[in-house]
Amino acid sequence: MNATDLVGTWELLSYFDIDEHDATSTGPLGDAPRGLLIYGAHGYMSVSMMRTDGAMDTPPFMGYAGTWRRRGTEMVHAITVCSNPAWADTEQVRRMSLDGDILTLIGAAQVGGRIQRRVLTWRRSGSPA
Repeated sequence: MNATDLVGTWELLSYFDIDEHDATSTGPLGDAPRGLLIYGAHGYMSVSMMRTDGAMDTPPFMGYAGTWRRRGTEMVHAITVCSNPAWADTEQVRRMSLDGDILTLIGAAQVGGRIQRRVLTWRRSGSPA
């Protein structure tokens, strides 16, 4: 896989958590989140994701922008601006796999005092469902 294989716009298919016992649970944006991830050819990126279920128990929107780079099987997002100010000027590292037009990014987050894997699956925009 070349970095150019990632350039373009991606639509969010799913976003869920996996705990230390490999049990899955709904991610922070509910069962049916929507989102767009854009990787530019010149190294800039942007991601915007939102809840669609109307629940307000967590923030209804997550987004950030900055630069991106591939590091082996990892994707590094160097964040410049973010809906969560604590993430500004940080790097978020995700394990990455690309299977045709399906991109999977796996990160980690502390949820309820435990580390959980966050799995986001994206489909290249314009690809058949």
